[in-house]
Amino acid sequence: MATGIVKKLDAAKGIGFITPDNGDNDVPIHITAVRRAAQTDLQEGQRVSFDLVSGPRRGMVAVNLRRGVRRS
Repeated sequence: MATGIVKKLDAAKGIGFITPDNGDNDVPIHITAVRRAAQTDLQEGQRVSFDLVSGPRRGMVAVNLRRGVRRS
């Protein structure tokens, strides 16, 4: 599992981004992944862990979110 910080989350648009701790590019997150993980109160600046999967378009997206993790 990767870890990072929620950089932006726009529930109205249904998208957000996580800045990974490993220095990689920001990872998109779709609002459906937030709901599936029952993290409906997720906020910008919050630490999370997540898995990366191939997205429906190009690149990777974050899934299986868990909040409140410590940086390793």
